[in-house]
Amino acid sequence: MIEIQNLTKRYGNVLALKDVSFTVEKGEILGFLGPNGAGKSTTMNIITGYIPSTSGSVKVCGYDIMENPMEVKRRIGYLPENPPLYFDMTVIDYLNFVSQLKKVDKKIRIAQLNDIMELVGITEVRNRLIRNLSKGYKQRVGLAQALVGKPEVLILDEPTVGLDPKQIIEIRKLIKALGEEHTIILSSHILSEVSAICGRVVIIHKGEIAAVDTPDNLSKNFGKVSKMSVTISGPKNSVLGYINGIYGVRYAEATIEREKDVITYIIETDKDIDIRRTLFFTMAKAGYPIIELKSVGMTLEEIFLQVVTKEEKEVN
Repeated sequence: MIEIQNLTKRYGNVLALKDVSFTVEKGEILGFLGPNGAGKSTTMNIITGYIPSTSGSVKVCGYDIMENPMEVKRRIGYLPENPPLYFDMTVIDYLNFVSQLKKVDKKIRIAQLNDIMELVGITEVRNRLIRNLSKGYKQRVGLAQALVGKPEVLILDEPTVGLDPKQIIEIRKLIKALGEEHTIILSSHILSEVSAICGRVVIIHKGEIAAVDTPDNLSKNFGKVSKMSVTISGPKNSVLGYINGIYGVRYAEATIEREKDVITYIIETDKDIDIRRTLFFTMAKAGYPIIELKSVGMTLEEIFLQVVTKEEKEVN
């Protein structure tokens, strides 16, 4: 659906992107992550045809952005971080204006706009001035304009920025629903949001791709330690003493006391050492039954920080 090959962008002597390559499959929701200045916005602006690349290629639905810019733009709906809204227009007038710009057939224009407003939940404010809408509704109007013309691809840049927790949940559900019919690139600083929505993640840092994989695979493959959560019935200090005495344990911490002397511990071990059997027999011998044991993967936040820190250390 989207093919990006060896994308490079220079601003004078500044190299903003260096040989960036990745693909987005049809129907996929791809998380696009990176710290400020990493090259996310530059990449998205090139994909949408807003700015040209210095070299490399972008193809959307088989069309090259340089050779067939109008065909590509026709297939993309873009929600920038600051939605391009006209505050002195009503919602319906603004969407009708966008519909005209995108050359939507007059015969289906009204029906399509009604469907879009219903989908994003703005039908009840269709006749209100955009300037009088809440931040959440303005964001929904921005999302609505991206959907005008039924594009196959949606590029969403920080779609929940500035929203309250309730609004974030609502927009998150909406994006997941949109993923059933659209291919989506989602850029967000809220990494828990990316984990909840995206099937695959691209991390960009200093203009280069630092990691590409599913959140689960990134969690398994990054880092030098494994982490597990174990709930054990027994006195805390004694249990911790036994755990720390097991070969391969780097760190152990009591986190939650579920009831008297029934405590959950987080244990970090060397990645290539499996302590589960040793832990079981050690606790059984001590007379402290294991109530629950499960693996705990790295969070996307931890992976992101590790990628960025690793890249910076290698540069220095």
